[in-house]
Order: sequence, then structure tokens, then C-alpha cells
Amino acid sequence: MALPHTNEIDFRPVKSKPAVSVIVAIKNQKEYLEQLDADLRRMQEDSEQAFEIIYVDDGSTDSSWRMLKAIGEKSLNTHIIKLRTAFGESSVLEAAMESALGDWIIFYTSRVRVNARDLSRLVDKLEHADVVVGMRFPRRDSVLNRFVSKIFNRMVNNISRLNLRDINSGVFAVRRDVLEKVPFYGALNSFLPLLASRQGYKVIEEPVEQLPGKFDQSLKPKDYIRRFLDLISVVFLSRYSKKPLHFLGFGGAVLAAIGAVIDIYLFIYRMLGFGGIAGRPMLLLGTVCLVIGLQMIAIGLLGEMIIFTHARQIREYNIEEIID
Repeated sequence: MALPHTNEIDFRPVKSKPAVSVIVAIKNQKEYLEQLDADLRRMQEDSEQAFEIIYVDDGSTDSSWRMLKAIGEKSLNTHIIKLRTAFGESSVLEAAMESALGDWIIFYTSRVRVNARDLSRLVDKLEHADVVVGMRFPRRDSVLNRFVSKIFNRMVNNISRLNLRDINSGVFAVRRDVLEKVPFYGALNSFLPLLASRQGYKVIEEPVEQLPGKFDQSLKPKDYIRRFLDLISVVFLSRYSKKPLHFLGFGGAVLAAIGAVIDIYLFIYRMLGFGGIAGRPMLLLGTVCLVIGLQMIAIGLLGEMIIFTHARQIREYNIEEIID
């Protein structure tokens, strides 16, 4: 009886680990999907790196999902993820990172219509940086979008001193360890360069071509309000995550001081018999400033108590290297 072989060699091809994971956020982009996929394939062919592509459908309501399934069936190095509804680009990035294998990550949102063949240049720049932001040039979206983007970038640069011209382009390349150490959620993926810079990572820009096409217009006031609130959140998280009293206490102290000065003045004014103060707008102003100021200080103190309780779980530093 022949004995079974125990040292047989398996000649089946082994799929190598990709060096780069391209994460593409898709939402109602059926008109551009085929061209986008073709451009990504050409980028792969022209590059010396091993790529994988991860398409994430962020709650599309058109035929984008059906087209993505067809793309996934004919491509070996392509993964398709469908979110149950629209959760936003930070959720897209987080969902894709659970299955991404590359040490270098490219994030690309299809809404900005950037030439996919330029993405390989972002990866090349990762040799000398930790985060590379794709700067759309030339811009081909509306004048309103460009104006709003310019104002927004100026505000962010004044806060961060990064001097980036298109921080909210929606296209960037990043080392995997940066995403593992820099928290992002909600809509904070646009602020990833700022958050990474605060952690000591090197952030640079690289021009990428914006293709002509149909773009969303920034017309709704709620979009500007959300963006402004996100900016406040980033400032707080990057500078005051362990010292909330510094964030709220300064403004509270200024308001409380103004209110106290007004009320003391009115008190002396009344006690010396110069006239009545009932119904005067200054009395109301002083009282409101004093109350709001004291409330802000109290909220800051409560935040300090919470931070003190969980301080060991919050790390504001980032170690680059240890030599023993």
C-alpha cells in the first residue's frame, strides 16, 4: 500500500501583500466609475509598487453599487464595501482600514474628480513625509467652491501654521502608523493633516490634476456651520484635550470680569445717589456677562475633573524612536 506524501509542494500562486492600499469613497458617481477604475488600473501598471483598491459605497442611491460589484468580480486586487447608509468619509476610511493591508494608504473621495493616475506621485512623496495632501491644480470646480475653500484654508493655516493651500481636497496619502495613532471620526478626516502635524508628523502637499465635470455646490448654510464647528473641535482636541479650563476659562474670565466691572460701577452709581439703575440695559448686560462667564469657568472645571479621572488613558505625545 502506497503511503501518502507528507512533503508535497503546493505550486498554487500566493497572493503577495500589497504595499499600497487605495481607498476610494463612492457616492452617486455612476457617470465616472468606469473611467475612474480604468485610470486606477493604469496607475497600477505604471507603478513599481503592489497596489490594492478598496471601493467603499457610502450609501449611493443610484446604480453605483451595481457597477462596483461588476468591477469587483473581474478584478483580483479589488475589494468592495457597501455601507448601509451615508455615514460620511471618516466612516468610509475607518471601514476600509479594517481590511486594508498596505503600509501606505491613499484616500480618495470621488466627489472632487481628481485624475487617479496622479495618485502614485503622492505615494512617491511618502518617502520623505508622513502625510502628503493632494492639492487640486488647476481647480475646475465653481468659483464659489474655490472662494469658500480659500477662506477655509486660510483659517486652518492661521491656527496650525501648516501653510497648506488645499487641506480639504479630500485626497491624501498617509503612512499606516499615522492613521493608527491619530484619532479621526465624524468629519475630521479633512483635518487629518492638521491633527497629524500636531503629533509631530511631517505634512507636505503635492499637486494633482482636477478633472472637469459636475461638482457639488456649497450653497447650504448648514455646511458652513458644520465645517466651522469641526474646526473648533479640531482646535480643542489638538490643543486643549488635557486642559479644557484653558479653553473655556479664558473667555469665561474675560466675560466675568466685564460683567463684574459693569455691576460694580452701577452699584456705586446707585449707592452714591446719582440715579436709579432699574431697567437700564447696562445692568442686564453686566449680569448676563457675569453669569455666562462664571458658567464657562464652571464647565471648564468640570472638564478638568473628568480629564483628571481619565488622564492616564489620554496620550498627547508620540514617540518616534527609542535607543537603548
